[in-house]
Amino acid sequence: MLGRPKSAIWYEVRKKKRKGRPYDAAYAEHRTHVKRRSHRAVGKKIALHQELRSFVEKHLMDDQSPENMALRLKRIEKNLPYVSASAIRRYIKSPYGRRIESHRAKVFRKRRRRAVRKRIEGKRMIDQRPSKINKRWGLGHMEGDFIVSGKSGTGIILGLRDRKVRKNLLERILPLSVKNVERALLRMKKRYPEMQTITFDNDILFLEHKRLEKVLGVKIYFCHVHAPWEKPSIENLNKDLRRYIPKSSDISKYSKRFVQKLEAKMNRRFMDVLGSLTPDEAYEREKERRAAEAARRKKKSKRSN
Repeated sequence: MLGRPKSAIWYEVRKKKRKGRPYDAAYAEHRTHVKRRSHRAVGKKIALHQELRSFVEKHLMDDQSPENMALRLKRIEKNLPYVSASAIRRYIKSPYGRRIESHRAKVFRKRRRRAVRKRIEGKRMIDQRPSKINKRWGLGHMEGDFIVSGKSGTGIILGLRDRKVRKNLLERILPLSVKNVERALLRMKKRYPEMQTITFDNDILFLEHKRLEKVLGVKIYFCHVHAPWEKPSIENLNKDLRRYIPKSSDISKYSKRFVQKLEAKMNRRFMDVLGSLTPDEAYEREKERRAAEAARRKKKSKRSN
């Protein structure tokens, strides 16, 4: 609300109040005024000593750091009075150091701040995920993630893994766009109609997740920021995929056929967590179990009727 960093507010509240009393704005303003009045001589120690001023200005214009200059004064320049690095920095910001400040502003330019990433609004967080999904009950509860190209490459691979039977789905996306991600997910849903939910991380490509839910007919959940351990199954798949697609690779150089073969390879791997079955075998077994259970229910309902 105030448009100030929290550290500034903390300092104001903690340091500018009477001991044992609550914060008072009028008293804080008075303390600030007194402090400023006592610091009017900022930079004068250097400004009033001609030799020291010449030394400081010469080396500041030569882009020396105040810390190294203070050490030089302490160790070698014994004929000059010692000033600390903070005193030199105060001199730069004082009325006497305007020329130096202007020069150093051009040389020591601050790095540009990265643009603020858009926030994904209205997320359904992983905390809202039903317990049956957390316990890995039922087919179709997926975890998803991207394998991205290196800096000089283009394209990504979208991977999905079923939390229960570890069935894997891979799609190469090229060129990268929200629309192409949507098309890839629709192709995956067609190949795996059991899909009910997907848990993703906070990638900017899911800004339109609400519309995506309607198009796919699934619920989308999001992990907390910087918490990849909340989707361990897909992270494990990514680790295996990196054997065949090393980091810094250019995804555009891998054909669709290669990605299809890689998906098939991942689905025929023996997995200890599945009792040494492959994901394909576990998937077929689960479908048979569900079909048998549905048949039993149908039979039971006929008897009751």
